Amino acid sequence: MQSGRLDDATALAQKVASGAVSASELLDDALARVSALNPHLNAVVNLQEEAARAAIRAGLPDGPFKGVPFLLKDLGAEAIDFPGDNGSNLLRNTRYSYDSELFIRMRATGVVTFGRTTSPEGGIGPVTEAAVYGGPTRNPWDLSRTSGGSSGGAGAAVAAGIIPMAHGSDGGGSIRIPASSCGLFGFKATRARFPDGPAAGEGWAGMAIEGFLSRSVRDNATMMDACAGPDAGAPYAAPAMETSYSAAIARPPRRLRIGVCDTTFTGTPIHPDCRTAVENTARLLETLGHEVTPTCPSADHMGMMRAWTQIVACGTALSVRSTLRRLGRDLVPGDLQGVSRAAIRYASAISGADYLQAVEAVHSYGREMAAAFADYDILLSATLAEPPAKVGRFTHDRDDYEAYRIGAGGVFEYSPFCATFNASGQPAATVPMNWNAQGLPIGVHLAAPFGQDATLIALCAECEQAQPWAQRLPPMTTEILD
Repeated sequence: MQSGRLDDATALAQKVASGAVSASELLDDALARVSALNPHLNAVVNLQEEAARAAIRAGLPDGPFKGVPFLLKDLGAEAIDFPGDNGSNLLRNTRYSYDSELFIRMRATGVVTFGRTTSPEGGIGPVTEAAVYGGPTRNPWDLSRTSGGSSGGAGAAVAAGIIPMAHGSDGGGSIRIPASSCGLFGFKATRARFPDGPAAGEGWAGMAIEGFLSRSVRDNATMMDACAGPDAGAPYAAPAMETSYSAAIARPPRRLRIGVCDTTFTGTPIHPDCRTAVENTARLLETLGHEVTPTCPSADHMGMMRAWTQIVACGTALSVRSTLRRLGRDLVPGDLQGVSRAAIRYASAISGADYLQAVEAVHSYGREMAAAFADYDILLSATLAEPPAKVGRFTHDRDDYEAYRIGAGGVFEYSPFCATFNASGQPAATVPMNWNAQGLPIGVHLAAPFGQDATLIALCAECEQAQPWAQRLPPMTTEILD
């Protein structure tokens, strides 16, 4: 087993199709990588090797990723053969009686799912440090740093070379934060692009959406094409795309008007490494013929984050209440970490009218952000305001949920860009265009108007072609596997 050249999922599927390698051999290799790398990362959990072997024996669907090893985020993506802990002691070893529509569509691509990846409790943090997994999930580029959250295990597993692509989800940056932290491509599609059923109609008042973290843009495009579209009974659907994701990346985008924000959206300076990443990317886009103009979107950003904080607290309270009702018991010590307990207490003071007012604030913010795109096609910013945080900085073992999210030194100061586009529903992506002097990935963030996923992903593909990143591998992987 060697690190070698990193094939993306598309290339691995081509090797399976040609007979150069079998699905079983790829699974063997992925499991060997888990054995070698996961003790350092704590990213892969709930391995279900026999379920994966059984799927291969039964005959894999003849899809675009036939035979490629794959992992589900341990939050949602319900599947009969893949129990999960959902980042919480309260939900430890949850078993499902049904397959979610998203999992059915992912499985139809031919992937070989063999386990899950870690997530924080409730999915509400920019780090993955859930007590149920016995320790934090670490960044393969620097084990003292977080891999991000909430799809932090997915980010670490893909970045370390265990698998080429993984499932994630994003309600406030939960795909883009770990993708940026781990040097990967992460795409948050337009609201309601993917199914939530049958367990839910929407997540966090429509702010949460499923998605994927990958090394290559083409892998993400192909998987999103396979999973796009509402399921039966969905309360609403994203507008139809003018072309598929895969077709969009087959040709360069038209020359675009790109607004560049090198501060936060409230005008606060960001870390010099992050500002440099934005400036370097803006220069690259200008050399590619795009029109680049400084900007800063005008909207009630803090009002949105207060509303986001209320909505997510209520979502946490509902999830816990539903779980306890199903289990037929009350909370006991050790069920939840501090931030979750604090979120429930915070939610208890929010009335039904308060909740609806928060939803209205998010909708109003979406209109403000739609207007902000009147003068440009794409908004470029940093993905995070700083390089990946040290492990422990955003621990869930604290009892001040509101301060954790929007207080001084809190999550919003660290990640002031991503939640904007969960609230607005607009498509957004993080692209691994820069590494700092310490060897840490510094992602840049690209966003587009509502429904303009094709334009956005085409630009991401153009960035990838101009400055390829897929072959970058953390030194720890090379040292351990070679």
